[in-house]
Amino acid sequence: MTQPKSLIVNGEPRRTPAASIADLVRELGLKPEKVAVEYNGEIAPRSTLEDVALAEGDKLEIVHFVGGGSGAGDDSWEVAGHRFNSRLIVGTGKYKDFAQNAAAVDAAGAEIVTVAVRRVNISDPSQPVLMDHIDPKKVTYLPNTAGCFTADDAIRTLRLAREAGGWDLVKLEVLGEAKTLYPNMVETIRACEVLAKEGFKPMVYCTDDPIAAQQLEDAGAVAIMPLGAPIGSGLGIQNRVTIRLIVEGANVPVLVDAGVGTASDAAVAMELGCDGVLMNTAIAEAKDPIRMARAMKLAVEAGREAYLAGRMGRRKYADPSSPLAGLI
Repeated sequence: MTQPKSLIVNGEPRRTPAASIADLVRELGLKPEKVAVEYNGEIAPRSTLEDVALAEGDKLEIVHFVGGGSGAGDDSWEVAGHRFNSRLIVGTGKYKDFAQNAAAVDAAGAEIVTVAVRRVNISDPSQPVLMDHIDPKKVTYLPNTAGCFTADDAIRTLRLAREAGGWDLVKLEVLGEAKTLYPNMVETIRACEVLAKEGFKPMVYCTDDPIAAQQLEDAGAVAIMPLGAPIGSGLGIQNRVTIRLIVEGANVPVLVDAGVGTASDAAVAMELGCDGVLMNTAIAEAKDPIRMARAMKLAVEAGREAYLAGRMGRRKYADPSSPLAGLI
């Protein structure tokens, strides 16, 4: 395996194991044939991107064409070549019905929804289905492996999901046991490796452990999704230090998944530098789910703005806003 090296990519420091420019471009979720690259001050011909070996300290500028007019207001994000404007992902469980779920997705402004893969109800195939209310042509479906306790079950589930809908961007979770719903990281990493080799693009639910996060990235995860607290607990982010460390060490998007209870929790996740937040129970079990969905949308946007603005430093003592000298 190629040793990681430190580069400057589009003005920002980045550590990467990529061997060539093309490898780096693919690591960023882009296609080499759709970008232009400046390499140490010189334009690198597209035909050479596979052959140019990266070295410690290299400086690269990578550009592509985008729609005009977005300017500095564009704060979209990308995962495995899919670009989104909303940083809030919404689940599709626990709502009183599909209509309420659809209304919450709309109020949240979500562009991705997680969907569980379940057996068809062959005794009553006329039962309503999610697709009747949330159009997969307008909202990206993210099939997940909720309820799977082994790597083999998770792999089988996602193979079926791809056959059913053609999805390769998926959410992987392999649970350790039913009480805490904490992930079994050994099984999760094993499943991630298999799925990545089969062409899946797994976004992976994991513990809030920076080492495990790096192992998942090495195994082929396209996004790291550490829990903030146990699934459905609403306790909020319990360990901001480890979430921040995961964000700092990742070369793929990081999204807090599980534990959000209210809008301030979502804002905290974004202020830590996360690329997004996934939630279900916090909206579905609110007394007014639609209003909570709107609150979560605003919280994610506010937290992101605060992160980009850069918070003031913390002080041990008071520091007056107005000078004390010259008081009457």
